[in-house]
Amino acid sequence: MYPLLGKLGQPEDIRKYSLFELESLAKEIRQLIIATVSQNGGHLAPSLGTVELTLALYSVFKFPQDKLIWDVGHQAYTHKILTGRKDKFSTLRQKGGITGFPNRFESPYDAFGVGHASTSISAALGMAVSRDLSGRSNKVIAVIGDGALTGGEAFEALNHAGELGKDLIVILNDNEMSIDKNVGAMSEYLSRIRLMPQYKQAKHDVEEILSSIPRIGTRVLKTANQIKDSIRSVLVPGALFEEMGFSYLGPMDGHNISLLQEVLSNVREMSGPVLLHVHTMKGKGYSPAEDNPGKFHGVGKFDQATGEVVKKAGGAPSYTAVFSKALIDLAEKRPELVAITAAMPSGTGLDVFKEKYPRRFLDVGIAEEHAVTMAAGLAADGKHPVVAIYSTFAQRAYDQLIHDVCLQKLPVTLCLDRAGLVGEDGPTHHGVFDLSYLRQMPNMTVFVPKDENELRQMLGKVVTMDTPTAVRYPRGAGLGVEIREEFADLTVGKAEVISEGGEVAFLAVGTMNETAIKAAEILAEQGIEATLANMRFVKPLDEELLLQLGTDKKLLVTLEENVLAGGFGSAVAEFLLDKGLPARLLRFGLPDAFVEQGSRKELLELVGLTPEAVAAKILARLQTISR
Repeated sequence: MYPLLGKLGQPEDIRKYSLFELESLAKEIRQLIIATVSQNGGHLAPSLGTVELTLALYSVFKFPQDKLIWDVGHQAYTHKILTGRKDKFSTLRQKGGITGFPNRFESPYDAFGVGHASTSISAALGMAVSRDLSGRSNKVIAVIGDGALTGGEAFEALNHAGELGKDLIVILNDNEMSIDKNVGAMSEYLSRIRLMPQYKQAKHDVEEILSSIPRIGTRVLKTANQIKDSIRSVLVPGALFEEMGFSYLGPMDGHNISLLQEVLSNVREMSGPVLLHVHTMKGKGYSPAEDNPGKFHGVGKFDQATGEVVKKAGGAPSYTAVFSKALIDLAEKRPELVAITAAMPSGTGLDVFKEKYPRRFLDVGIAEEHAVTMAAGLAADGKHPVVAIYSTFAQRAYDQLIHDVCLQKLPVTLCLDRAGLVGEDGPTHHGVFDLSYLRQMPNMTVFVPKDENELRQMLGKVVTMDTPTAVRYPRGAGLGVEIREEFADLTVGKAEVISEGGEVAFLAVGTMNETAIKAAEILAEQGIEATLANMRFVKPLDEELLLQLGTDKKLLVTLEENVLAGGFGSAVAEFLLDKGLPARLLRFGLPDAFVEQGSRKELLELVGLTPEAVAAKILARLQTISR
């Protein structure tokens, strides 16, 4: 099925392939990526766009001696296939299989682990500095997408790289901007000229001649450079990068292997920082992805023949959809509401809000720090901003949350989608630290809904509050409960007691309420009754309820889909200790380790958060207490 790919041995074999063979190999790689992602899900469109670029890189450079750093890693499937993982590619994003992102523990060709955007240039510059300190001469290449280039860290790294002047190659993979054919051809022509050694020598000679003219030479050279720079800023693309100290080349066709080989071969011989701007098409080679690259950026299982996504059984709306509808409903009556996201309008459900209230919607790009501080500015001027970000990406705005929002006690609401274990995207995307860092922040209130209806009701409450708030909710479909349209007035810091009885009390937050209910049923079969409390709030805690249960019950059991270190269970433990309460405590949560990829069901089993595992551990603890 894959004749050329099937006989590919080591990555360096690519350098022996003819242009015709490389172009044929590109087709086979696309077929393999499409077939695999249709079964496993993954980042299809970005990786389809970088097939030729990856082949050109491997045909010119000597990896892993040379270092290749991918930004985010959405573009790296071809890289994985070429580097000894083609036979394991069917395990992509599966438990025990190869990861969906570059991973230093998986292959020596994965020079740097990634998963969050805008980090590649910083990492590559670090490797370039290390190389020079060690006296080596290998090349360091960072591949960054135009989306990731919106992140502030990327510009910080560009600025520093230009200042240091280290040998560093940055490839800007631009898959959004279209390039006019005439402009593109001229840019390629100009790039070729600037790569020619004769050009650089002539430039040097002219500068020497002008500088040597008595009395006026230096002034003439300065004037000439000023004229050159002003003209270049108007006519030559990439002037910004050149002003930052980079030699800029492009834009050029990122699907033309022959052109890429020629340019990369010349770039390899250049010194100093170089930025090569290539234009690629997201989803290239698969028409459904070409027509709708956003849909196929990160996609679940789909029918390869039609491109139709395979929908999961069940009719419950997703938490994201419930959030989206609730915010639109609230915005109708609250003109002060403004919605903000960081390059995730569809992922967070704010694309619908944007259609309804375009002037009250802001997408800041991959710039979570800016999103949060801008929200603080909006709040300081009388608005109530709702910042919707995936939990894992909100970690980047920790400082801004503390100093710009909480310290000033501003009414900013942080809505954390994809909280908890998110499945196949793995440890870079699990949202399992938010409860720990949010509960540290003074003035912050932390809401954790047990189901989709409670999410709607909590959103109705947070927009009325004049202090910082956060609501965290999981990925995927809700439980299928009835969703009340009318917004109830929740009491902040008040838990919901679902059932009472026995000497054991379950204190659960969020998704773990369902686990607690099922674990209680298992205990009941053993003749052990239990109290069930949906705690709702991680901060503030329901202290009145905890005082009662900590006095009356033999064992309190906390459950959270968050790391145990500093999380909800830690908060309860601190409270019991501070109050000198007699109850024993058993905490369930995620261990002090990064949890691998896999389905959510598999991962819950792995970390011991299934009802069966919870019930078994409670029974064992009760036996030790009874002795």
